[in-house]
Order: sequence, then structure tokens, then C-alpha cells
Amino acid sequence: MASQQPIVEAPPAGPPKIALKLTPAGHKKQQEDPTFIAELINRAENGRSGFVPNVNPLIPEENRPAHLFGRIAAAAASDPTADLPNFDVWYEVALEGQSRLSRLEAETATTAQTPADGGDYSLPKETLEIIHKLHRLEEVESVHALQAGPPPAVNPSDDPRSVNQGYLDAAPAGINARYAWGFPGGDGLGVNIVDMEQGWKLDHEDLQAAGITLISGYNVAYYSHGTAVLGEMLQVDNAIGGVGIVPKAKGRVISQHRSTGYNTAAAILDAVSNMAFGDILLLEAQENDPVGGQYYWPVSVADANFDAIRLASALGITVIEAACNGGYDLDAYVNLSGKYIFNRSSPDYKESGATMVGASSSAAPHYRLWYSNHGSRVDVYAWGENIDTTFTDDNSGTDNSYTDYFSGTSGASPIIVGAAAAVQGIANATLGYKFSPLQLRQILITNGTPSSTPSTDRIGVMPNLRAIIDGRFINLAPDLYIRDYPADNGRVPSSGTVSNSPDIIIRQTPVPNPQALFGSGSGNENNTSLSQPILAGRDHSIYIRLLNRGGSAAQNAKVTVYHAPAATLITPNLWTLIGTVTLPSAVPTGRVLTVSPRLAWPASKVPNVGPGGYSFVAVATTDKDPAPVLPGTFPAFVEFVSRNNNVAWKSFNVVNPPPGGAGVSRLPVGIAGAFDAPRRFAVRGVGSLPVGSEVRLEVPGDLARRLGVVTPLGVEEKGVVVLPLHPFGRGEIGEGILPVGSVSRCELVVKVPGEGVKGEGQWEYEIVQEWEGVEVGRVTWRFEGGDKEDVQ
Repeated sequence: MASQQPIVEAPPAGPPKIALKLTPAGHKKQQEDPTFIAELINRAENGRSGFVPNVNPLIPEENRPAHLFGRIAAAAASDPTADLPNFDVWYEVALEGQSRLSRLEAETATTAQTPADGGDYSLPKETLEIIHKLHRLEEVESVHALQAGPPPAVNPSDDPRSVNQGYLDAAPAGINARYAWGFPGGDGLGVNIVDMEQGWKLDHEDLQAAGITLISGYNVAYYSHGTAVLGEMLQVDNAIGGVGIVPKAKGRVISQHRSTGYNTAAAILDAVSNMAFGDILLLEAQENDPVGGQYYWPVSVADANFDAIRLASALGITVIEAACNGGYDLDAYVNLSGKYIFNRSSPDYKESGATMVGASSSAAPHYRLWYSNHGSRVDVYAWGENIDTTFTDDNSGTDNSYTDYFSGTSGASPIIVGAAAAVQGIANATLGYKFSPLQLRQILITNGTPSSTPSTDRIGVMPNLRAIIDGRFINLAPDLYIRDYPADNGRVPSSGTVSNSPDIIIRQTPVPNPQALFGSGSGNENNTSLSQPILAGRDHSIYIRLLNRGGSAAQNAKVTVYHAPAATLITPNLWTLIGTVTLPSAVPTGRVLTVSPRLAWPASKVPNVGPGGYSFVAVATTDKDPAPVLPGTFPAFVEFVSRNNNVAWKSFNVVNPPPGGAGVSRLPVGIAGAFDAPRRFAVRGVGSLPVGSEVRLEVPGDLARRLGVVTPLGVEEKGVVVLPLHPFGRGEIGEGILPVGSVSRCELVVKVPGEGVKGEGQWEYEIVQEWEGVEVGRVTWRFEGGDKEDVQ
């Protein structure tokens, strides 16, 4: 017997709402005067406004978890050029008491519409007029409606039936999911998927064992639609029903119906806060165009939704967006600012990072279905008719129904999610990592099945999983890396030290031919002494060496370099940007050590911290292997250090001690706490100095007490504890809880005998910091005589 669909009460329907983005100046005025937006609307209406707007943040506090905004801040710190959205300037405005808005208009803003065939979901005239009026004001950057409507499916009643689940078959008929199942991870194991829409039958007989859960929002509408979408991806591999494209993937859902009303951007942000790099977010929704008010546009036509998608992509979450079912040419669309935001050949084009999906016929050669939106923005297509999947009755909530005529870009988009999840699963199982959104999009479109007439269909290609797998497209993307230590082969997680990169080279003067001197075949490939002491008050030259362990050359590779004070823990809050250098030619495959051009470090930017007082960070990026986004918590940062091979640290300084052993080297070093919370760290010294050397560490008394340091000499002068250290082997300095964001400035004082630094010995001293038994950083000083021959 069929079970009943549970009835979930959504918040009561309210007045029409709009999303309003203010300029920075407008936002400041609203913060200073909460009635400012009301005054804006009154001005737009020429003083004839008949209502008092109710203004709230577009993204409620419940969808603003601290860890998400910590990740945003970290992303901005790691890439100062990233244009990440600021949701503080977005407001939700309820048009309460608007006498000019008709009863019909208020009803169109309700939360659980049931569309009639061919229904008109255009914006009411009055709402569209006020959107246009507000957009003309200088304090307004963007504005659009917040109005619910049906997800992107079409009437399936007139679609012919087809063989069950032909979209699983080999190309050109389908995406060849059955072939992918023969490889580890090809069934989606290890991949997380979130479906955003309005309702589902989660206890359907062929979905219940998948354990799909609701993240947030109200499960209130279009249950049959959501059930069909989930079935394409996640039907359980059992003796009933069908089978999903990736039945071993973990599925979750999130609804646009929120406690404050219908809000797509808030749903996306809440999903993002519950997702991680490599996860996949499916957007099963359509939107009204703010220009003409028509329905059936991709959700990114609304700027708040675009900003949320852009943020998800920047944090490594692959967004699959339905192109939707208006039959529109997206290239021809012009927004309220007169820009062609969907046209990739236009300078106005806005890249959200999402993969956009069109709909085709089920029969090959596949042609674009008449209702599918199309244009250069559409990346891929899949079947948009005759799709066999799970189903339910929206009224009775049957849990054992199926259909073989699900359709629309709603039906095509889950097929693309399945292909993407299969690729991520195989990559995760065989390579040990997942692809970024842009990498994954490139892989899905490479060697895919073209539509019957690409020049007029303009819906991209259908992914071919066999071509991706057999053609080594799982390793299509380049894999740039900068070594953490000379024997580093780029595998993750890194198993060696993380602060001794031989590939960050600092020189006092420019090198005429850095590739010949430092690159493959130079004889200096593993030389860790290529850097020279840094001298305040003069220009320096920085060179970065890169390797590529991927399947293709890395085009347009760039490296951004930061400096920081010498410290045992170099978190991004301590980084200072030096600059970015672009390699003039591709970094080839085959691990050919490739050297960047000179990156100038001008004297005016070189801090005077004394000899041995510097640390460096280099971050490599290329279009198909972008730099990672920094995590927002320290445990995630520790993972980030070991699992990202295109980031390297150099806390390694060459020191020329005073000649003849007549004096000491005083070397500044910071001992830092975590950036997110007080945490327990252990600090130790490791020495390999000549016989007769003397070493001591001078630390602030407060730090000494936190680390439980008891100096044998009992020396503490002016708040500084002097701790003698052994010049040979390993010695524990102390262990204790360090305050959040703290950097205790210490000095390592070393005296090396005059004759001790001559010859070929590598005399070094290191201070190492550990967290939960894992090394999180170290500073190394190498002591060399002034007569040592330099690499020329």
C-alpha cells in the first residue's frame, strides 16, 4: 500500500518580495538610517508609494554560519584578485501595504503553486515596474523579485515512451554510465550531492535505502518533480525499480522555501555551508527575468543567485545549473544594466563557475528540444524526454510509482550530475583527489557527443564517460606542484617536511638565464642552497621552480609569492603579498623542472627584520589547475598544508655568521598560535652544528610559562627567558596552549666556531612546531662561511 506524502506546513504566504542590492554608499546609508530603503522606494514612486516596506537581510543569520564566512575570508586572503560576493549589501524587501498591488499579485508570491499546463508565471506588472524604477537609482546596484514558480520541467503527457534508462547506455545514445561502473568510484562512492528544489518523496521504495536527508527548508511542493530528479541519480542498486547513475553517492536535499519565505540565494548559501570541496550542488529551479518579468530563465539571471553560485564555485563546489525551459537564446539576453551576461563572446559575460545544462531528444543524433534555453553559456546537454525514473503522486504521495516520460532540463540536469559524480568518484578513488569546478566542467565537455546540428542547437555536448576514462581524461588537467622538499614527487598528502621548499629561490641580483642555472639539467635540481641571505635596503630577485605531474601541459601558469616573518607556523594572516609572476611558456608534463621569470622584490618592500628573519609562501595556479581556497579552521588548514601540492613554504634561511667566531648570530623567529582558537602545540629544536657551537633561545616570559619551560639557569631578565639548547640532535623546548592569533617574537642566538662553517658540512639549526603529533611548520637556518663558492 502506498504511504502518504507527509504534509509540511510552510510559512504563510506574505506580500510580494524583492531582493535589493545596494551600492557601498547606499549600504552605508541603510546602516546609518534603517528607513533609507523605504525612502528609496518612495523616491522611485515619486512620493506616491502606498506602503511601508519590511526590510531584512536577504541572507538570514541562520544561513550565515561563522565557518562559512571564515572560508570566504580565507579565500579572499589567499587570492586578493578574487571578486567574491558580499551578501551584507543584499536586502529582502517585503512590499507590505502596497495598495497598488492587486490581490492577484499577492497570490503569485505564495509558496506552493501548482502549475497548470502552459501556465504563465511572469511577474505582475506592478512588481516589474518598481524593479525598473529602483534600478535607475544611483544607490541601487541590482534588484529582482523573490517569487516562487515551478521547477524546470515540461508537460510530459505528450512525450513518447522510450526504452528504460537509455541515458545510461554507451555513446552516442547515452553517457556510458554502465562502463563507468566498472571502475573504482564510478558508482559515485565517496561523492556528495545536494539537490536544491521544493519537494521530494524521500521514502520512495527505491530511494529510502539511499538515506537521503533534508538539510534545511520546507519540503512542501512539486514532490513528483524532486522524486524523479533523485531517482535518476540515486535509485538504489537492488531488485526493484531502476538504478541511479551513481547509486553509491551520498544524497541530500535543500528547499528554497525558508522560514522567511521563498529564497533561492539563501538556500544555495546554506547548502554551501554544509558542503566541501569536490561536492556537487544541483539547482533544479527557474527564475523570473528582472527586465521583462518572464519566467523560465536560469536562476543565475538574478544577481543574488549569481553571487551565491559564484561563491560556491570559488569554494570548490561544482554547481550544475539547469538552463531552463523558456526556449530563449541566452546569448541575446540583456540585463537591466544593458549587459550581455550570458554571452561568452561578449566582454559583459559573467562567469559564475557553474556548468549549465540544456535538453535534447532521447534518440540519437540528439537535437535540441524546442523549449530548451540555448546559447554559448550552455556547456552540456542530456536527454530531456523519455527519462525513466522514480515518481510519486503530488496529492496521495505514492511511494512505489515510476515514470518513463520525465522530461525537460530538469531531467537533463541530473544526468549531468551523475556524469560529474562518476568522474569525481573515479578521480577520488584512483588519484586521491577531486577536481575543481572548472576542471570538472572542462573534463565533461572534452570528447563529448555533439548534438545533431551544433551550430543551431547551441546546447554544448553530452559527456561520454568512456572517452573520459579511456582517453585518460581523468588525468586531463595539469597538476602543477612546487616541491616541499627535494624528494617530493607531488603526491598528496605530503609525507615530508613542509617548510623547506628548494623551489623558492631568493637572490640578491638578477640571474641572466634562470632555467639554465636552476632548471632540469642544471645540476642544481635538488640543491637547497640556491638562495642568498636577504639584505634590507636593496632589491632582490625571486625565482620559482614548478613541476607538472598531470596529463597535459599547464598553460598560463602563474605563481603568487608572499613573505612573512620567520615563524614556526605561517598561517595566511601572517602573509604579505610580494607579487605574481606568469610563466611565458607552458609547464610540460613529465616532471620537467621549469623556472619562472624573475619576480622583483623591490628594496622598498623588503622589511628590515635582520638576517634569517624571513619566511616565504608560493601558490601556483593555472586555468585548469587553480589554486586552492584556504579553509576557515585550523584543523582544515593542517589538512590543506599536506594535501595541496601547488602551495609550498620556505622558512629556510642562509646565514653567514660573523667571521672568525668573534660574534653571535641573532636570528628573529616567531612562535605562533592558531588563527581560529586557542590550541595546544609542541615546540622543539633540532641541531646539526659544529662541535663547540653554542645555542640559546630567548623567549618572552609569558610564552615560556605557556609552554611549561623551566630554564636550568633560571635566567629571566626584563620579561625574557633564556633557554640553552643543545647544538646537536633533537631537544624539546616545551608544550602548551597558545592564544588564538598570537605571534610571540623570540630570538635564536647562535655562536658557531670560526673554522666550523668551512668545508662541505651543512650546519643547520631548526625549530619545529607540532599539533596533535603532526608537524605544522618549521624554521631552518643554514650557517655557511663567507668564502663558500656561490652558484653562478
